[in-house]
Amino acid sequence: ESIIKYLHSKGISKINKLFLSHGDLDHMGSSYNLVKGIEIKNVYFNSNNYNENEKRLINILEEKGITYQKINNYTFSNNSLIFNIQSYNLKEENDSSMIFSVIDSKTNFKILLMGDSSIYTESIYMNNNILTHYDILKVGHHGSKTSTGKNFINKINPSYSVNSVRKNNRYGHPNKEVLENLEDSKIYRTDVDGSIIFKIKNNKLKIETCSP
Repeated sequence: ESIIKYLHSKGISKINKLFLSHGDLDHMGSSYNLVKGIEIKNVYFNSNNYNENEKRLINILEEKGITYQKINNYTFSNNSLIFNIQSYNLKEENDSSMIFSVIDSKTNFKILLMGDSSIYTESIYMNNNILTHYDILKVGHHGSKTSTGKNFINKINPSYSVNSVRKNNRYGHPNKEVLENLEDSKIYRTDVDGSIIFKIKNNKLKIETCSP
């Protein structure tokens, strides 16, 4: 419900494309209320087999006549933003998280969102020889030690990195080694900085935070 209120506060009354990185509840759990409370045209799942969480959502989608499909490689543009979404059909759900590469064609600012992808997925992605420097990295798996390998970080060399973590979480995220791998970037953490907003205005990047 809080997501719906936020979208309405921004004047958003419908969603053309809803991408769910993978089937873990901490990444897709709010979608149950979202598809009931706001107009959605298309929903996209990662390339893995549907798990029970996703099947529950599909029942709602079919009741409401909302189109859905799996994707493994998908590109589309929205105004000046170009999105490339990659998903690998791997054994582990986290490994198969969608990877979002977003490029602002006007400024060439680049953003990479890794979902819960592991170091194994990072190595596959690096082997595609399509990775380059990214201005902003949304760190994989909440800063877990299973993600954000040193080789991967050296490859993309992010200027800013964002860790989405709960304050005093039981997993100890973000991991100390991950933070060391990211030390050449400006590190943001939701448990410390609260909401983190990146805005591109007048061809310049502006960063805003709102303390938790």
